[in-house]
Amino acid sequence: MRLLLAEDEKAMAEAVADILSYHQYHVDTALRGDDALQMVLAGGYDGVILDVMMPGLDGLQVLSRMREQGLRTPVLLLTAKGEVEDKVAGFEMGADDYLVKPFAMAELLVRVKALLRHGGAEENLGAGCLRLDKTRAALCCGALSQPLSRLEYRLMELFISNPGRIYSADALLSRVWGMDSDAEIGTVWVYISYLRKKLASLGAAAAIRSKRGVGYYLEVEK
Repeated sequence: MRLLLAEDEKAMAEAVADILSYHQYHVDTALRGDDALQMVLAGGYDGVILDVMMPGLDGLQVLSRMREQGLRTPVLLLTAKGEVEDKVAGFEMGADDYLVKPFAMAELLVRVKALLRHGGAEENLGAGCLRLDKTRAALCCGALSQPLSRLEYRLMELFISNPGRIYSADALLSRVWGMDSDAEIGTVWVYISYLRKKLASLGAAAAIRSKRGVGYYLEVEK
């Protein structure tokens, strides 16, 4: 599962991200609300953990703009405010859950699991004949399947969640390998090649296309 954690306190963000990563979640972090909005609008997240008090845009503004764009990604709000009116405002804007600081990490984990289950994020993803089997980490088409490495899976997960959406090589590096990775653009080309070969072996009516000078996207025949 891929999560976006938006929290302006760096130490808190690192601690929460470490705990979630330990429990097998893939976590990207944002320290500003405007950065968080750009990242979530790019797509590919199963859930968002959103601090209410952030610079740039506050959490409620980020949530409001997500819902205005039609994004139904489940959102858990984090805030030091516990007043009823704050909770009501969050829920009216489309939040799925609300957790007041300070909180126990065990409670956060339970809330995240429930959030993803409620949002349907635990279901297998699909587009056209393609299906990502999360249990086996495999790409399937009909009765055929191909195992995927961790990075292949994360790359295909992004494409299959947003067929037709173009991602630059830099965006793929940031979203799949992480902003702190030493991986280079050539690595993206290599993994795109791996996935193209696996799509071909499955006989899938889908392909990863490139738009010169812009990026890559998944084309699925209807």
